[in-house]
Amino acid sequence: MTRQTTAFSVADLSAFARALNKALAEHQAQHGAGPSHQAMLNHIARAAGHRNLQALLAHSRGSGPAGLPRLATPAEDRAPPPALSPTARKALQQFDTRGRLVRWPNKFSVQRLAMWVLWMQFDGRRSYTEREVNEVIKAWHTWGDHVTLRRELINDKLLTRKPDGSVYRKLPARPDAEARALMTAWRTLVPRRGVNLYPAATATR
Repeated sequence: MTRQTTAFSVADLSAFARALNKALAEHQAQHGAGPSHQAMLNHIARAAGHRNLQALLAHSRGSGPAGLPRLATPAEDRAPPPALSPTARKALQQFDTRGRLVRWPNKFSVQRLAMWVLWMQFDGRRSYTEREVNEVIKAWHTWGDHVTLRRELINDKLLTRKPDGSVYRKLPARPDAEARALMTAWRTLVPRRGVNLYPAATATR
């Protein structure tokens, strides 16, 4: 089958990038993993101002309206970010400007919210060895106690592992509104980094 090549243009590259980044952040917060190939194409199409991928393809074939589409970002850009609860705001303060957890919170409720940010750094589509889990956690905290954080991710049912500790997986947990607001705020404030350290590994069947 011949691969179809589709070209498209955007009138404002900065607005396109903001819209796509916002869509990817919301997808990650909702699903705990990056989008599938098809979902990514739809995110790109919507960020470029089209209703979906099919609308973009129709436009590229000349059946769409003449000229560049207006980017569908103004209303969303003006929308304020989700309000943080006092607990979520306290949890956000436990992270530095690089997104790393800099201290273990004293309050249990703050600890539980902070764990959601660490959960975000794992890819739900693959498995991890214990060493790989440790490396991810080490990359996202600063005080050198990855063992405690790994245990808490297991206790909170955000990660699971085989009894012998040979294979770890991210669980498809569903963050509540408070946790989602924290995750969105974290992604907005922190410069983008390569969050998944082993994206190319093959999942264990």
